[in-house]
Amino acid sequence: MPSTPRSLPRRIVRLVATLAVAWLALSCLVVLVLRFVPPWTSAMMMERRIEALATGEKDFTFHHRWVPWDEVSPQVGIAMVAGEDQKFPFHHGFDVDAIQDAIDAADEGKRLRGASTISQQTAKNLFLWNGRSFVRKGLEAYFTVLIEALWPKQRILEVYMNIVELGDGVYGVGAASDVFYHVPPSRLDVTRAARLAAVLPNPRRFRVDAPSAYVQRRTAWIAQQMGQLGGPGYLTRPAPVKGRVR
Repeated sequence: MPSTPRSLPRRIVRLVATLAVAWLALSCLVVLVLRFVPPWTSAMMMERRIEALATGEKDFTFHHRWVPWDEVSPQVGIAMVAGEDQKFPFHHGFDVDAIQDAIDAADEGKRLRGASTISQQTAKNLFLWNGRSFVRKGLEAYFTVLIEALWPKQRILEVYMNIVELGDGVYGVGAASDVFYHVPPSRLDVTRAARLAAVLPNPRRFRVDAPSAYVQRRTAWIAQQMGQLGGPGYLTRPAPVKGRVR
C-alpha cells in the first residue's frame, strides 16, 4: 500500500529517532572502549594535519607517541592540574564556580576567560573540532559527561597528557619529552613538567624550547602551585568535606 502523506512524516521522525539512538549507543561504546585502548589519534591531531596539507606547510612535522601512565613522571600530572584545573580530582567534569566567574566577568565587560576543565578539554581534543558554536559546546558537554561517567580520573588525565598539543605539531607528553628535552617522560622533573603546562592553552604562541618571560613566570608559578597542592599525592587525595574545620 503506498505511503499516505500523513505516514511520511512519521517515518521521517522514526528514522531520525533511530539514527539518534544509534549515534548515542555508538558514542557510548567508543568512549567505553577508549577507557582501555589508547587512542591512536584525536580529532585535533587530524584537523591540524589536514590544515597543514591544505595550506602547503612544507616545514610542518607531526610528533605523537602514546606513553602509559606508569611511564610518565608523576610531576607531569600534577603540573597539568596545577596550571589548568586545580579542582580536577573533585569535580564531575565541570567547574561551576569557574563558569560563574567567567559569566560575571563577561557581564562586566571584561575579557572572556576560559572555564574549561581538563575533562572538557579531553573531550574536545579527542572527539571535536576547533571553533565556537552552541553545537560544539553541546557535544563537548555530552562527551565530558560520558568520560566522567565511564573513565576514572586517572584515565582522563592519562589521555589528556597524551593528546594535548604542547607545540606546533607536537602532541602529548611522550613527543614533547623527545622533541624538547631529549629524555624519556619518566625523567621529567618539576621545572620541566611545569614548563610543559605553562605553554597551555596556546602552545603555538608560547614555546617550551624558547620560553618567553611570560612562560618563565608561569612556569615558576605552576611549580609553586604544585608544591602548595601537595605534589602528586594531591591527585589521589579524598574530596574535602564541605563545612569541615581544618
